[in-house]
Amino acid sequence: MTKRYKIRQNLISIGDDFWIENDEGKKVFKVDGKVLRIRKTLVFEDAKGKKLAQIQERLLTIKDTMVIEDAEGNDLATVKKALITPIRDRWDVKVRNGPDLDVQGDFLAHEYSIKQDGRKVAEVSKKWLSLTDTYGVEIQAGQNDILILAVAVAIDLMAHGNNRKKKDRVAKKE
Repeated sequence: MTKRYKIRQNLISIGDDFWIENDEGKKVFKVDGKVLRIRKTLVFEDAKGKKLAQIQERLLTIKDTMVIEDAEGNDLATVKKALITPIRDRWDVKVRNGPDLDVQGDFLAHEYSIKQDGRKVAEVSKKWLSLTDTYGVEIQAGQNDILILAVAVAIDLMAHGNNRKKKDRVAKKE
C-alpha cells in the first residue's frame, strides 16, 4: 500500500517551520527550520514534537551536499547533485547501512522518481494536486517514509534555494 504526503514548496526555507500532511490533510510531520546555526538545518518532528530526523548542509564541499541524520545525530544518508547529468537532472543518495537511492527527473517542476536498485520506491509530483504551490510524495510500502520525505525536502531546498532567496529579496523591496 502506498502512502501519499503533501508538501508546500513555498514554505521550504531555512528559518521557516512547515507541516507535511498526509493525503487526508492531517498534519503528520513538522519541519522546523533552524536559523541560529552556521549551516542550514531542518529538523523533522512527529505531530507531538518528537525529533525523528534532521537535514544539515555540509559546508566546504565541491557540490551541494546535505546529510540526513536520525534523531540521535547518526548519518542516515548523504544527498548530492550528480556531476554528470546526461539526459535529465540526477541526484545521488548514499544511504548508510542500506541500498543507495537514485533520483532522476525534472526537479524544477517537482516531477521525479526515487529508485532503489532500479525499482521505483517513491515519486514526487505536482500532478495529483490542484494547489500550484504544493507537491506530493508517494511512497511505496516498506520504505522509510521519513528518509524519503527528507530526501525530497533536501533536494527541493538545494534545487530551489537560490530562487527563493531572490524572490524573498524582491518581496521585501516591494
